[in-house]
Amino acid sequence: MRFGRALRPLWLLDEGMVYLNHGSFGATPEKVLTAQSEWRQRLERAPVRFMERTFTPALREAAAALGRFLGACGEDLVFVENATAGVNAVLRSLQFAAGDEIVTTGHCYNAVRQALAFVAATAGVRVIEVDVPFPMHSAAEVVEAVAGALSERTKLAVFDHVTSPTALVLPVADLIALCRARGIPVLIDGAHAPGMIPLALGALAADWYTGNCHKWLCAPKGCAFLWTAPERQDATHPLVISHGYREGYLAEFDWTGTRDPSAWLAVTAALDFWHTLGWEDCRTYNTQLAREAAALLCERWSTEHPAPDDLLGTMATVELPPLAQPQALRERLWEGHRIEVPVIAFGGRLWVRISAQVYNESDEYTLLAAAVLEAAS
Repeated sequence: MRFGRALRPLWLLDEGMVYLNHGSFGATPEKVLTAQSEWRQRLERAPVRFMERTFTPALREAAAALGRFLGACGEDLVFVENATAGVNAVLRSLQFAAGDEIVTTGHCYNAVRQALAFVAATAGVRVIEVDVPFPMHSAAEVVEAVAGALSERTKLAVFDHVTSPTALVLPVADLIALCRARGIPVLIDGAHAPGMIPLALGALAADWYTGNCHKWLCAPKGCAFLWTAPERQDATHPLVISHGYREGYLAEFDWTGTRDPSAWLAVTAALDFWHTLGWEDCRTYNTQLAREAAALLCERWSTEHPAPDDLLGTMATVELPPLAQPQALRERLWEGHRIEVPVIAFGGRLWVRISAQVYNESDEYTLLAAAVLEAAS
């Protein structure tokens, strides 16, 4: 199957837009949106019967299908609205004492940083953000930096699988092994990972893993999951306590009150969509395109490559050349070229984070390279 523009009609993206920002909110194929609409119609045709008889079995079927894709048992997986909600559910379930420490990295997502700040303020916990260099030259840099920050006071470690600002695929298996050897529980924020990189959550041996399905898996917005190791499930609770409290992990999370569950139930349509396209072929295309695009931009802008290829997935964060008006760049790219790409401040420097999805082609990154140079002149 030919990728690139030939597949773009499968999405509802505006014509004429150079969409290099799939990583922020994703984009849902029309076929998946149709499936979501059908679930909504089933609900509205018989609301009581749907909520009382159809909802829970359908939700568990969706969890089982998603679990197979993620290399996990569906009974260990519950749905949440987004990965930030998953992180908050875990943090609010744990008991901390003054003087405890939580270790993360300086590459963590800002919403997670704020959730950690809340825990610090309410429980007297100290949050340690490990300084991990960027650009990065090897995975060992991350492991060594984290190892130096762990102590007997560390009660939790929170790591991104794919960092949001810098688009690095962190060596989470090594980080989990490091922490487990010291008896430290680990929460993985895998917001970008599902649909970007192969996952085997059952074998990964984290204590908790949360990820979004609306990004690279292209499920509807509001579809994410929280996987919890069996031995941690009794102590893990949703942010909203409802009828299922004290009745078990699934009972607590599956029903927290009346809501539109169509995004969760339509995840099976997203899985079918990628099965039809060929998941491995799509991942290979996206990964290779992101790496080639990053190399192109670094060459055109005379900036350093962000990381070795094995630390990049289907995104890359590339340093910008010197700009006369950096604060206006994103709008200039949009107004002048209809290029949608995030401009990120990190480590005292400015970067763009590019995404590569199957509807993208290499000439779109060439256009970005030229547009930035135009803005810099």
